[in-house]
Amino acid sequence: MFIDLLIKIKNAQAAGKKPLKVRYSKMNLAIAELLCAHGFLKKAEVKGKSFKKIIEVDCDVKSPIRGIKFLSKPSVRRYGGYRAMKPVKHGHGIIILSTPKGIMTGEMARRGKVGGELLCEIW
Repeated sequence: MFIDLLIKIKNAQAAGKKPLKVRYSKMNLAIAELLCAHGFLKKAEVKGKSFKKIIEVDCDVKSPIRGIKFLSKPSVRRYGGYRAMKPVKHGHGIIILSTPKGIMTGEMARRGKVGGELLCEIW
């Protein structure tokens, strides 16, 4: 689950660990790539073959994740349209959502005019 990925990254950045290995899934890889694109991580790459795949994440301690707010939970799912995507922490954070076009940020969803399940806010 993506929650485990985000918590591991946040804790590793707080402890000053650079390389981090997390379980591979398409959702985890998409979220890690979004975090790389927005400067929260240096790089994320897939290692291994077949069922032994892992994602090796290189944490960036210069711009760490300061906070995470999980919006959807397994018991309560939250959905939003593209018009409802507001800036997080006055533009210093991102909102991640799952759409029919894949995992994307709130800004990408506004530009693509697509809504979906609100996963989390990161700042």
